Amino acid sequence: MTEPATLPIGTPGQPWGAAELAEWRARQVRRRSYADDVLGVVRRLASRFDVIPYGELAYAGEQFPLLALRAGAWRPGLPGVLVTGGVHGYETSGVHGALRFLEQHADAFSGRVNWLVAPCVSPWAYERIHRWNHDAMDPNRSFRFPSPAQESAALMRLVAPWRGQFAAHIDLHETTDTDETEFRPALAARDGKPFEPGSIPDGFYLVDDTENPQPEFQQAIIEAVARVTHIAPADVKGEIIGCPAVAPGVIRYPLKAWGLCAGITGARYTTTTEVYPDSPRATPEQCIAAQVAAVGAAIGFVLEQA
Repeated sequence: MTEPATLPIGTPGQPWGAAELAEWRARQVRRRSYADDVLGVVRRLASRFDVIPYGELAYAGEQFPLLALRAGAWRPGLPGVLVTGGVHGYETSGVHGALRFLEQHADAFSGRVNWLVAPCVSPWAYERIHRWNHDAMDPNRSFRFPSPAQESAALMRLVAPWRGQFAAHIDLHETTDTDETEFRPALAARDGKPFEPGSIPDGFYLVDDTENPQPEFQQAIIEAVARVTHIAPADVKGEIIGCPAVAPGVIRYPLKAWGLCAGITGARYTTTTEVYPDSPRATPEQCIAAQVAAVGAAIGFVLEQA
């Protein structure tokens, strides 16, 4: 792994102000198209599923429509399942895994669950291949009321009418080498704190909820994904990314306390997937397939419990 680079914005030890934020924004370059990669797929799917507009981001003259999909009206008595991708825009397989699930697998669950899919929560960041939004905020630390992030606030408004009716929420993420070489150093610089090096696990893992652990649900997903790609081992301390491994490939975070996306529905079964796309043992196709396998296993588990 490359050595972390010091972000040359601001003064070490001092949090960013308006000038530093403006300098950071000026460095962000559009590198791919949300309209082509995401909205184009959604348009193709509109003949099969209901497309639900749930807001629009407006950043410096750019507009990004936010869209979710579902299979018809919400049916009382069926379990609800929320699938979210692209909360961190740079985590590519989460976005394309959600879209792949819609294209190839969602029909199999129609009429059995009330599924709702938001494939790209952070389109500005998707285009710039970045973790943060336009305001240098992490949407996945902003799922709280009131939310400082437009992306998080919009998704919470979308989910609100069905809150308490979801059985499961699967939030699709990646852990990448750039977490260590770019994004964590940037976070330290933004907040005026020293950068503390960490490590990146080689393989897929899940984040369960500290306040509502569901080990059997997590295990069902791990078993399905292990048929597609390798599971991250714990390190010599018995940890994955600095947290104790509570089972092979599983750690726990306090979802609501940390403002994480997977805590927004009140669902019993929640998980955050973490694919490792930089592994020499995994291809981009395997990463997308791992996300799809996770979604399918999660819904299958919910149906078995119904």
